[in-house]
Amino acid sequence: MASAQHHVADPGDGASVLSPAFAGEHAWCGEKMALSVDLQDGVPLPLFFGGDSFREAIDRYAEACGDSDRRAVVSMWSLYYFSSLSIPYVLARRLAAQELPVAFDGMTIALQENGLPRAFGVPHRGRNAEGGEEDGFEAIGPLLEEHLPEAVSKLTASGISAKLCWNNAAVYLDYALRLTRPPEGPDLAVFVRGCLPDGGVNPLCGSVRYVEEDGERIARRKICCLRYMLPGIQSCGKLCALPSQRNVQ
Repeated sequence: MASAQHHVADPGDGASVLSPAFAGEHAWCGEKMALSVDLQDGVPLPLFFGGDSFREAIDRYAEACGDSDRRAVVSMWSLYYFSSLSIPYVLARRLAAQELPVAFDGMTIALQENGLPRAFGVPHRGRNAEGGEEDGFEAIGPLLEEHLPEAVSKLTASGISAKLCWNNAAVYLDYALRLTRPPEGPDLAVFVRGCLPDGGVNPLCGSVRYVEEDGERIARRKICCLRYMLPGIQSCGKLCALPSQRNVQ
């Protein structure tokens, strides 16, 4: 456990912004992640996924999507989940040297009217994470160890594959890591190495790669997120794993 001097101070001014990183162009992150005490309609994640709340949320979003293919509905739902979780976390870690507490069992979630994730709540402001040079694994370590495996397990119970879930998480991790520290090479280590630092299998390996196309270096998913099955949802363009969907408007 970190000693007291490493904890991030709580200014005690009510619903203050969770991280100094959530400012300026990144101010929107303050609407996606906050202290649990400030997220009045938040539900503990174990309770949300363990009862009927998750199924009901998917039902609401499916209805909003015209009762489309349920796999596509769950996949799109997970994209909102992973983006709201991963981008604020990485920005706080990289821009403010703040390691937010993202253990699955300690967080809450609040929803939009249509059932999509709106925001996450965390129990406290975390700890200072200043130190030497870090690689991508170090930056996202707590997410990989304490949250994403459990979230993927809950999502796969609704009919989509673990590989699809991990790929959905990977695109936002790649975006946030590149946004905060542009890499020297084309691909980040977290998407190339087959093993995690502890020797375990890296579920992110191969999820995102960069290719040269028409003189442009672009990101490409390994597995399609199925959004093309949902009416009114814009294509992810050149990022898509399916050649037939890359030029669809």
